[in-house]
Amino acid sequence: MASGDGAEAPEKNHNEIEMIIEQQIAQAVATLRNGGVVVFPTETAYGLAADATNPQAVARICAIKGREPGKSFPLIAQSREMVERFAGIPRVLERLAAQHWPGPLTLVLPVMGNRLVPEVCRNETIAIRVSSHPVAATLSQGIDAPIVSTSANLSGERTCYTVEDVKKQFEGREGPDYYLDIGELKPEPPSTIVDIDDYGYPEVLRQGTITLNS
Repeated sequence: MASGDGAEAPEKNHNEIEMIIEQQIAQAVATLRNGGVVVFPTETAYGLAADATNPQAVARICAIKGREPGKSFPLIAQSREMVERFAGIPRVLERLAAQHWPGPLTLVLPVMGNRLVPEVCRNETIAIRVSSHPVAATLSQGIDAPIVSTSANLSGERTCYTVEDVKKQFEGREGPDYYLDIGELKPEPPSTIVDIDDYGYPEVLRQGTITLNS
């Protein structure tokens, strides 16, 4: 785009871009603290975030996504220490956590305490990861709790790698409260999900970015 005198408008420098992203993160954290739903970037695609300890926030994310009742949501935590405040890490999964966190590895872990909303739990377990994406991790840190992390699309619709595509899916219906836009993301497979089988061994439920053998 040209400026008024015919010269090209200068591109935003690195510091300006960082400041814009910091401002967006601050607004996103405030939205989450108030029970809102935020579109945010992860290491795989754009996601929908909500405070996993806030029943109203989780109910909103269910309504916005159009998710079938009875399905739980995966979570993101800022650190392994945060994970251990809400869930136990069985010894058989400790090596995987040490090797791949932060990163796109989701572990199914037994819940500890009752601070998480029941809708994010399934059979007294949660699916949770420590994200390697700095924005995702900062949102969890900002509310001092895990965030719901589900793909930013209507249930059954395609995954979105730009905020513009997310907005198109929610056009004309109830949508997220805030969009944290850092530009187009590189398409990546979803996180790998690992549980423990009936014999006490790690079981890969979904192969994703990280390839593991069951």
